[in-house]
Amino acid sequence: MITFFISIILLVISYFVYGRFVESRFGADEKRKTPAIEKNDGVDFVPLKPGKIFLIQFLNIAGLGPIFGAIAGALWGPVAFIWIVVGCIFMGSVHDYFSGMLSIRHGGASIPEVVGKYLGVPAQYVMRLFAVVLLILVGVVFIKGPASILNHLSGVSTTIFIVCIFIYYLLATMIPVDKLIGKIYPVFGISLLIMAVGIFTMLIIGNYKIPEIVPANLVNMHHGSESHPIYPMLFITIACGAISGFHSTQSPLMARCLPNENMGRKIFFGAMIAEGIVALIWAAAAMAFFGGVKELNEVSLSGNNAAWIVNEICNSMLGKVGGVLALIGVVAAPITSGDTAFRSARLTVADAFKLPQGTLQKRLLVTVPLFVVGLLLTQIDFGIIWRYFGWANQTLATIVLWTAAVYMEKQEKKSWFVTWPAVFMTAVVTSYILVAPEGFAIELWKGVSIGSMAALLAFLLFMRFRWSYKDSMVLQPVKEQVSSAKKDRS
Repeated sequence: MITFFISIILLVISYFVYGRFVESRFGADEKRKTPAIEKNDGVDFVPLKPGKIFLIQFLNIAGLGPIFGAIAGALWGPVAFIWIVVGCIFMGSVHDYFSGMLSIRHGGASIPEVVGKYLGVPAQYVMRLFAVVLLILVGVVFIKGPASILNHLSGVSTTIFIVCIFIYYLLATMIPVDKLIGKIYPVFGISLLIMAVGIFTMLIIGNYKIPEIVPANLVNMHHGSESHPIYPMLFITIACGAISGFHSTQSPLMARCLPNENMGRKIFFGAMIAEGIVALIWAAAAMAFFGGVKELNEVSLSGNNAAWIVNEICNSMLGKVGGVLALIGVVAAPITSGDTAFRSARLTVADAFKLPQGTLQKRLLVTVPLFVVGLLLTQIDFGIIWRYFGWANQTLATIVLWTAAVYMEKQEKKSWFVTWPAVFMTAVVTSYILVAPEGFAIELWKGVSIGSMAALLAFLLFMRFRWSYKDSMVLQPVKEQVSSAKKDRS
């Protein structure tokens, strides 16, 4: 339990220490007008109170991510704690902060538009496609999952629940952010936090043994260790709670509601730290509840999924209240992630085609085609496609980190605290797609070697840009003087 406590303490301290460091390097300015003030349209650009924004952002980026991902990651053992802490502090929180703040600095733009400005038009097109496909997939999965659970509980047809959830999604996607999302999200956000606090309390006062990070435990405890090496599999499995590209699609939603740049650390960095703490709690609960990591693996091999594990832990640890919270966790949380996924998809498409979203008719013009695609996807068994989601998600995060690094260089500021996470994640996502069963399934050492070379190449390309950009900045005054002299002579 010492490891567990130290991990949580490190995350809390990082918010106050590393969070302030990142904020100061970025240069948040409370005097600068935010898009929420300058572009207030009463629909997407709406100033909201800090507490409400935090809870919405937390639920937007969390949902089931830090619960299901942490439970899946716990199969590897206590090494999962290391990745959650290191990933959350040095990668996820930095990624989320820049996702939100860069959106603010660029008029509330969706992340593909920001990427295009700093990595070029080809990257912009890739990001647009990447983001919209990812968001629609998230929305669809978070329709079928809750609908199936509700069908199991009530006996009512899954199709009826799918239609009902779709109707809700349609409303949530188009209604002004403060009218529906702004009212119900904080409630569900608080519910997720209460559930985490309750599980944390029971872990402390109950007779549970959380594995420690000691040399004997720093091994691969996964039941399929040969096909599931710690690196890079664990780094893709635990995304929410460590680093997740999905967050970069969600942060612009709240970037359009922030009335002051100084709130950025509290909202973007802070919500990610909170998610990391939730992930730690659920990873610890999964390892301890069944008696250990070995027993957790046996439960997994028996065909019990993460939703079943959440239900067992909540009902056992928290009683009837836990049952209600578990239902919120596996039904309401994914639904609320799905609706903002479709809302983000609408805004991404609208930004790409420069379509104003002030009127209902214009919002329908973008929303209806997205929902038609989503409805068609609910009729397809895309389990194989969904296995690529983890890789696509982390690849998105990697691209955003490189975007942030280029932005910092163009602002003539230090960028190492963004560059090194980008290098590491480049190695992770490249290695994963090469060695994973759903990827090219090549030998581990070959995949890791190629992934490392890809990361090195990306770093060298970045350094080349850095040097050429600095040279151009040095030569710029000379060029201006020459140009001025030519004008004077003419």
